[in-house]
Amino acid sequence: MSEEKPSDMTEHILTERKGTVGIITLARPERFNGLDVKMARDLRKAALGYARDDAIRCVVLAGGEKAFCSGADLKYVRQLGAEEDLSYLQTDRRDFKASHGACFKEILEYIHSTISEIRRAPKPFIAAVKGVAAAGGFGLAMSCDLVFAAESAGFEWAYPKTGLTGAESSTFFLTRLFGLRRAFGLVFLNPRLSAREALDVGLINGVFPVEKFDAEVFGIAERLAAGPTRAYGITKRLINEASGIERLDTHMDKELKNLVEIAQGEDFSEGLEAFFAKQAAQFKGNG
Repeated sequence: MSEEKPSDMTEHILTERKGTVGIITLARPERFNGLDVKMARDLRKAALGYARDDAIRCVVLAGGEKAFCSGADLKYVRQLGAEEDLSYLQTDRRDFKASHGACFKEILEYIHSTISEIRRAPKPFIAAVKGVAAAGGFGLAMSCDLVFAAESAGFEWAYPKTGLTGAESSTFFLTRLFGLRRAFGLVFLNPRLSAREALDVGLINGVFPVEKFDAEVFGIAERLAAGPTRAYGITKRLINEASGIERLDTHMDKELKNLVEIAQGEDFSEGLEAFFAKQAAQFKGNG
């Protein structure tokens, strides 16, 4: 988002303070900003820190030029993760077996916790989408209060490509943002929406030229950060309550349970291998 040096950074999460605006940037372009366990954990820490810091009055969540976020890192899942990342699952090392579902479980628990923090935060969160927001990246963007896209951006449901169910809050927010009929169209037909198409159907708040994007989004963030933050926070809470968002955590628990279960099945294994072979999956349709 900015030319200035980040005030803090982990391997793939950059955090920066510019006045009362906090900026979190996903920075793993070689994996299209796909999240492994460590990156998901670091994202949660950054989001929680800014959400609960009274000196930060608006937060911008940004991605890269090519990808905002592609959700869970499928290469990491395909390799069954790293043993140290999954150690908390190993209540009995003799019985523990690494699996696709185990990898997804820990990654999504961190992503879901991040989304929960975004929704509870008593301040505005802005998603700044330049590249593609797909699967979990789509859900992460949609969970923010405002979403702005560069003309180069795209939005894609993407889960059906590998035979997965929706998660990362996407099945919760989709009908609220999109309506029932359009939601089913997006889920079953899986079109990639351009930034302009996403604006036309109400998924995002605005589109800016690529060359002006960072400045435009930061200008909005500065304006919000100079606003009545406590009033914004109370209003956000009231809108959350009116929209049933107090049920979000329960719904994300269901998303997690179902995705982990489907990730253990034959269709996901077929979809995963087809994805990396860059060919169409031959699903059996029986999980």
